[in-house]
Amino acid sequence: MSEPSPRFWSIFFEVYEALPRQGPGNRASAERALGYCSELPASPAILDLGCGVGAQTLQLAELTTGSIVAIDSHAPAIKRLRAAIAEQGLSHRVSAVVADMADPGQSPASFDLIWSEGALYNIGIGNALRICHGLLRPGGYLAFTDAVWRSKNPPAEVKTSFDLDYPEMGWVKDVVAAIDDSGFEYLGGFTLPDEAWWSDFYTPMQHRIEKLRGQYAGNDEAVAILDQIAQEPEMHRRHSDCYAYEFFVARRPPAVPLE
Repeated sequence: MSEPSPRFWSIFFEVYEALPRQGPGNRASAERALGYCSELPASPAILDLGCGVGAQTLQLAELTTGSIVAIDSHAPAIKRLRAAIAEQGLSHRVSAVVADMADPGQSPASFDLIWSEGALYNIGIGNALRICHGLLRPGGYLAFTDAVWRSKNPPAEVKTSFDLDYPEMGWVKDVVAAIDDSGFEYLGGFTLPDEAWWSDFYTPMQHRIEKLRGQYAGNDEAVAILDQIAQEPEMHRRHSDCYAYEFFVARRPPAVPLE
């Protein structure tokens, strides 16, 4: 299958950059995941990998008292997050950086918590876990979401969609095995509830698509691309029993004290 056209990506970003977040998630799920991180320092150093426009970054700033470095390779998303950081008076605690997750440019063993919602798969889960292990201090935590299968025989449209975007997608047990193989201690996890897909992601996406349909009325190519993007929430409405987003929380083992 051919790669999407430059026009597709232009429309895609017109939709996604305007959304509160670029994937499933919500504040309640973030708070629940933080509950697994029971021994965080009072003011932890946090790294948010693949932050997008930073909905979860700002939630972390509310839920913790530490410092946060938020990284994404898409400069317009970082620009929007920087504006939100300034507007909320968080510049003394939160910084947003354009960088590649595969080479984030941060010092080894310098973070107490690494957070990533729906982004690590972009560089391969095994590779991402290795990078995160090196960036965490001994005893530091890793909390991330990842798409997983829930059905062995999904409908063709579901299988085709994920084969295009995430061909290596596995099951919860596969991700847990990768966590264990990467030198982490797996602490637990949970499936994101359905409202985490709709409230701040798919419902705003549908509103944005409808607004752009009016803007591009008469432009057959743009409208066709919007129709293509609109298939994602509709697929989820029909087939959400076939796949899920799972929150995984793990810990780099604490250093063994010297005798």
